[in-house]
Amino acid sequence: MRVFADTKLCTGAGLCVIAAAEVFDQRDGDGLVALLRPEPPAEAQAAVRQAALFCPTRAIRLEEP
Repeated sequence: MRVFADTKLCTGAGLCVIAAAEVFDQRDGDGLVALLRPEPPAEAQAAVRQAALFCPTRAIRLEEP
């Protein structure tokens, strides 16, 4: 799995961080998404899928093989 986060779409809701804190964070200053692990380990992938579903602006995109 490969994760992409679009800061132009992000509004800083933080739901991705709540769902998968090992993969997402929020930037200092503006609170927009910061991608910590663009290729998350297998044990985090279910949480990353949830984060993508929860994102109110669809700023998170997943690419799966």
